[in-house]
Amino acid sequence: MSLDDIRSLFERHGHLAYSGEPVTQLEHALQSGALAEEESASDELVAAAFLHDLGHLLNLRGETPTQRGIDDLHQYFALPFLRPVLSDAVLEPIRLHVDAKRCLCAIDATYFGQLSADSVRSLELQGGIFSKEEAEAFLQKPYAEDALRLRRWDDRAKLKDRATPDLEHYLKLVERVMCRHVAV
Repeated sequence: MSLDDIRSLFERHGHLAYSGEPVTQLEHALQSGALAEEESASDELVAAAFLHDLGHLLNLRGETPTQRGIDDLHQYFALPFLRPVLSDAVLEPIRLHVDAKRCLCAIDATYFGQLSADSVRSLELQGGIFSKEEAEAFLQKPYAEDALRLRRWDDRAKLKDRATPDLEHYLKLVERVMCRHVAV
């Protein structure tokens, strides 16, 4: 997947509502990236935050698929397209961000109460809250800490009219990350 492909996905589908939240898919992506930048995350983790829900734009399932009992597996859907151009430092937090929600529900007593209605519905479709053993196993995975950070930004990136840098800002950042990956 090229940078132009990513731009086209956001231009064609970024206006779609973000699963019953007061933001669009594009606004959610921009807010996630902005939150990561505000916490001085690496470029790779900012790219992951910006791209983490790209699978929703590739696997269009309509407005709020969770209301119809559908788990669109968005955390996996974009990975085959992104793997040739991005490193594991970007891809693994994306892949793990759903399991990070399941883990946070298990290890943080206040976390579940902060979830939006759609996140609660999707949690059940995605396998529910991790057991203690599952949470411990998750925390041992490479990039688990990055996935937990990404998950918390994801949860907060749902504010109507929040000011963020624009699409081009994040596409330039993704381009830098892509160039570093190709150079390796």
